[in-house]
Amino acid sequence: MKVYLQNFGCKVNAIETEGIAALLRQNGWTVVPSPEAADAVILNSCTVTASGDHRMLTALRKLRQTVPDAAIVLTGCYVQAFPEDAAALPEADLLVGTKERSRIPALLEEFLEHRKPCSAVSAYGKADAFEMLPLSEENLHTRAFLKIQDGCDRFCSYCIIPYARGRCRSLPLADVRKNAEMLAARGYREIVLCGINLACYGQEDGLDIADAVQVCADAGFARVRLGSLEPDGLTDGVLERLAENPAFCPQFHISLQSGCDRTLKAMHRHYTCAEYADLLAKIRLLFPDCAITTDIMTGFPEETEEDFAETLAFAERMRFSKIHIFRYSRRSGTLADRMGGQVPESVKKERADRLSALEKWMAEEFLQSRVGRTVSVLFEREKSPEFHIGHAKDYTAVLVPARDGDGSFRNRVYDVRVTGVEKGKLIGQIADEP
Repeated sequence: MKVYLQNFGCKVNAIETEGIAALLRQNGWTVVPSPEAADAVILNSCTVTASGDHRMLTALRKLRQTVPDAAIVLTGCYVQAFPEDAAALPEADLLVGTKERSRIPALLEEFLEHRKPCSAVSAYGKADAFEMLPLSEENLHTRAFLKIQDGCDRFCSYCIIPYARGRCRSLPLADVRKNAEMLAARGYREIVLCGINLACYGQEDGLDIADAVQVCADAGFARVRLGSLEPDGLTDGVLERLAENPAFCPQFHISLQSGCDRTLKAMHRHYTCAEYADLLAKIRLLFPDCAITTDIMTGFPEETEEDFAETLAFAERMRFSKIHIFRYSRRSGTLADRMGGQVPESVKKERADRLSALEKWMAEEFLQSRVGRTVSVLFEREKSPEFHIGHAKDYTAVLVPARDGDGSFRNRVYDVRVTGVEKGKLIGQIADEP
């Protein structure tokens, strides 16, 4: 039997989609690259924003028209957060929540035999364990991705994810080690640890994210990188242990959301601007060559022009190397959706545009600060006609001009002397070359 998988949303979702594919392969299925050849189609949904729901539902309807006889499975965060809405969709044959994905092969087999629609969605409890999906069997990248944490206890006022993912829970450290060893044995040089609220990894067992980084380094990875982090999980002890680990990549994506204390409080964030600034100062003291990126939202309910001006000024003081900018999107089921003072879309966009202009200036400033330095680069793509392409440890993209006779640099690490900046990337040459 043949199956086609389509993913929506974040890197964690992508890892889970690859895990579902591996699970199906273990049960005799063949993964195909197009829906037309498939007996079954699986959509792994995201529900962070209403616009994301719309894109997913449009794709679902198109798939049903394209493959009217295939079994269609809708799984993921949308199904878990809004099971009644999902149940009303005539295009989906099987609904599978974020707790039940290991049942997908059995549910598909039963559906194909009896053609009876089914919903497998169960509520999360406080004692739920981390869901164990198999590792992807395809080496599509030069860096490995490993999900080690799921769920979130924060309940920010704009966010539906705690309802779609449940409470914080972690992959046991012994399993982190086992999976890291398996991935290192496949030849990966770098591993990226991912989660929904990654900074709370291991809290159930008295562990922290530095423990997970250490076992990955011990497994043989030359580089260990972290996904997005919440600021209140990065304690002094965690930062000091990360600084002592030579495999740790000093790239920190630390979500800010707003540079205004009044807005942070309304968002139910768990820090003030002063606390956030103190954290970044500690990080830069321990990691002088680090890159710090963030997320900032514009147009949260009741955000005034004065509030946004505070955010702009704070972002400029923090000197981020990159900002992921989001316009606030109403999400039913959240506290913010019921707040007054909803900001017009035109104002959200105008503020996002102003923040984007600042972001471009800071990003260029950061890149220019790298010129003249020598950085360690893991090359990821096969040689293009013009350049070898890779990333430094701070995740800055680096280009090295290709020469006649060059072989592939893919999955190799070289020191590169940075000579310039071009279109948001560093340009350089291999350091030991004349």
